[in-house]
Amino acid sequence: MSTIGLWLATDGWRWTIAAPVALALISCSHAPAPASPGPERADPVASFEVVRAVLQSPRCVNCHPAGDAPLQGDDGHVHLQFVRRGPEGRGATGLACATCHARANPPESYGAHMPPGVSTEWRLPPPEHKMVFAGLNSRMLCEQLKDPKRNGGKTMPALVHHVAGDPLVLWGWSPGFGRKPVPIPHDQFVRAFETWAAAGAPCGPPPTARNP
Repeated sequence: MSTIGLWLATDGWRWTIAAPVALALISCSHAPAPASPGPERADPVASFEVVRAVLQSPRCVNCHPAGDAPLQGDDGHVHLQFVRRGPEGRGATGLACATCHARANPPESYGAHMPPGVSTEWRLPPPEHKMVFAGLNSRMLCEQLKDPKRNGGKTMPALVHHVAGDPLVLWGWSPGFGRKPVPIPHDQFVRAFETWAAAGAPCGPPPTARNP
């Protein structure tokens, strides 16, 4: 083997590296960095946990209660003034939601705790399909959300369209003065919803004592 190669000086000593080894070292020194692995395919069940975090935030869950009275505040207390769902989700006779909730949030100059508004209609789901978000574990919420018999007859594409652009949904990210918006950005929520829906809307395993 030829000893024509590189001379290395180390602590006063000189070493001869054989040509094949030298070429290998040179080749390695100029080798491109290994490519970083591509992004992993999003896990639809994990994506639903993002959806769940949004739906069970105060801005959403307050209008999706288990009972027939809407909730208020970040603590989810029962709506004052004895407000009720009513036969269509628009409030009881003589105390409709629209009595106090206008078509837009009031100006900040009005102060906190003023009735919020939305450009379409302030309402709860009707009693036939209450779409309860409060108190459900992940699997229960998932199964309810994709069931047309319980979600108002919506298909998956219709649900995606609903969460992406319905003014009442969008209100959660612009709830008016004195209210905390949904903590997860809307575009992230929609992407997670689309990932879950595109995968067939799978639900996670049944809850256990450690994973309610």
